[in-house]
Amino acid sequence: MAIDLTGGLPPERDYVFAERPGPDVRDAANVWLEEENGEFAMRIGIEGLAEEWAAHEIWLDIAFPDGRVFSAREFGKSHPAIGAEGKPTILGAGPLEFRCIEPFKHWSCTFSKHQVAELSAATLISEVYPDPPRLSEIAFGIDFYPVVPPLISGTLTAESVALMSGEQGTYLSPRFEQLCRAQGWLEIDGKRRDFKAQLLRIKRQGVRKFEGFWGHCWQSALFPSGKAFGINVYPPRADGKPSFNEGFIFDGDGVLKPARAVTMPWMKKLLTDGEDVPLVLETADGLVTIQGTTFINCFSRGGAGGKASNMLPASFPAVQQAHVTYTWDGETATGMIERSTARDQLEF
Repeated sequence: MAIDLTGGLPPERDYVFAERPGPDVRDAANVWLEEENGEFAMRIGIEGLAEEWAAHEIWLDIAFPDGRVFSAREFGKSHPAIGAEGKPTILGAGPLEFRCIEPFKHWSCTFSKHQVAELSAATLISEVYPDPPRLSEIAFGIDFYPVVPPLISGTLTAESVALMSGEQGTYLSPRFEQLCRAQGWLEIDGKRRDFKAQLLRIKRQGVRKFEGFWGHCWQSALFPSGKAFGINVYPPRADGKPSFNEGFIFDGDGVLKPARAVTMPWMKKLLTDGEDVPLVLETADGLVTIQGTTFINCFSRGGAGGKASNMLPASFPAVQQAHVTYTWDGETATGMIERSTARDQLEF
């Protein structure tokens, strides 16, 4: 059976905005990358908000299992969106640029030589940063190629469709995510390494709301055989109403099979690594159990200058981005997990 890498979306859906959008609208590209053997991991993003269109926000974390984290939160002058082919294929800011080379088939991400703060996973948890921090010169180039149909959030089940159309859908905003194979190079202070990796790309375009958000657990991985999974769940609500709970299983061919979480590893404390994060998913074919252990955890340090440009409310949950070694039916792969929990429910 053939794999439809578009998920039924038109090619234009993989392009960026050609010009500044309307009020409160954002154009965002984010990727999670895990080196295939877990030697390092990266989270890279650009958030282009209409009200800050001349300078988009850059998010970068390059994390190693020994605890080092090279981290940037800053604004960079936005790049022209129109590429050489005359279409809006470029989302760039300062040293960072995402480029759509062929919709749903080939993207690239480049970072020209730039000074980035060297921190640590422990420093991120403490939220006490050195001033000034130690700086390292970072550069990289990555090509990534989708191999799994996109998960278009809020489309897989009747329940997720209903919740996506309400308040809970505004926390996600219109988006899709897609698992890819990647290859590239990373240079730190003149020392370069080539690598292969698994990568999850997330494309968001629209209005995103943050007020009232109370937490989540989001996990995803792509295995050597081509099997994959993804899940995004909000914690149970105090009022007893349904919470967003949408995921998939992919067998390596065909389409995504809808899944929902039965057991999720909610974040209860902040650790730098070595945390077990198993999950159990329910599908039409039965239960799927996947084991996982984080090899590096990064507590989120917010937006540029330590403050989020999108004006996150004071009540916004604490967020952790981490990278995981997953095992499923005897097969192992590196993947991602992002979780958030209200601070008064978290053990620091």
